[in-house]
Amino acid sequence: MMKRLTLSVLLLAAVTLLHAQLPAVTLKTIDGQTVRTDTLLNNGKPFIIDFFATWCKPCNRELDAIAEVYEDWQDETGVKIFAISIDQAQNINKVKPLVENHGWEYDVLLDPNSDFKRALGIQMIPFVLVCDGKGNIVYKHNGYTDGAEIELIEKVRELIK
Repeated sequence: MMKRLTLSVLLLAAVTLLHAQLPAVTLKTIDGQTVRTDTLLNNGKPFIIDFFATWCKPCNRELDAIAEVYEDWQDETGVKIFAISIDQAQNINKVKPLVENHGWEYDVLLDPNSDFKRALGIQMIPFVLVCDGKGNIVYKHNGYTDGAEIELIEKVRELIK
């Protein structure tokens, strides 16, 4: 009985975590505008939050791979990507040049103290969240292997059905 109850509580916690709202953390855009993370939305359509750092090679490979198909994804699903840099204050000036160099068309936000990352309990990057049109977290993935971005668009497609 106790094992079943513990398992039920764990399952409930996992489901709750997956359908959790985003925590309220104040970040800045690379142009210095203030954004509260609990207000991130995409006009009722799904969106993806991708944590990265300028020094993280797998992060950059993932964002490059998504960049190649991002326009198609947007045309098909209306999905939007928020790329969250966790570069610390001394490296923050490297973010905008990196984004421009790679031609990333994402909404880039800066999390120099890792407040947003910590509030979500994220340990390592790259880390990706897929949120539904209401801002609920419905999918999480960490690490990157070539082709992993296909799983992201599949999750988005499920949400718009």
